[in-house]
Amino acid sequence: MFEALTGTGLAASAGLNAYIPLLSMALLARYTDAVNLPSGWSWLENGWIIAILTILLAIEVVADKVPVVDHINDVVQTVVRPTAGGLAFGAGSSAETVTVSDPGTFFSSHQWVPIAAGVLIALCVHGVKAAARPVVNVTTGGLGAPVASTAEDIGSVLLSVLAILLPVLVLIGLALMIWATVWVFQRRKRRRQSKAAGVETRHLFD
Repeated sequence: MFEALTGTGLAASAGLNAYIPLLSMALLARYTDAVNLPSGWSWLENGWIIAILTILLAIEVVADKVPVVDHINDVVQTVVRPTAGGLAFGAGSSAETVTVSDPGTFFSSHQWVPIAAGVLIALCVHGVKAAARPVVNVTTGGLGAPVASTAEDIGSVLLSVLAILLPVLVLIGLALMIWATVWVFQRRKRRRQSKAAGVETRHLFD
């Protein structure tokens, strides 16, 4: 159960920001005893990998806060975030953490399953994020982009830390994300209805 929650939390975090969960695991595995990565994932705590992830994270943080650029970034990240989600779920569910003492019992005979699950989870979260950003940009004239992006980065960090240290609380984070998803689609539906009503009004007076 903890392995599934850890992997799910990390994959969802990757859907918001591809590099935060990977970098979180890498740093915790390299500099603390909170995470012990299995041999197949030990490359993640390599110094060069950490440096590359840090640079990519810096680029992502800046690009995601600029209107229009954030949309282009989301298009590019459609491939990157699900891939990172698959890696994060695979590494997280296979690692020994402070809450998981026997990760080998989880998906032991189907090693591809956690990676596939991580890809799917991250893709779903990324889809919601990509759909929500244009709504935020239009309704705020672009001023909401850095605010929304910062909130997403903070959410990604919290999900990553909770997934590793307190995976049970990941359920709360997922519940909040589901609520946000419902809110986004309801907002988009209302905007479409408002536009349709405006068009009908103009036609009435033409």
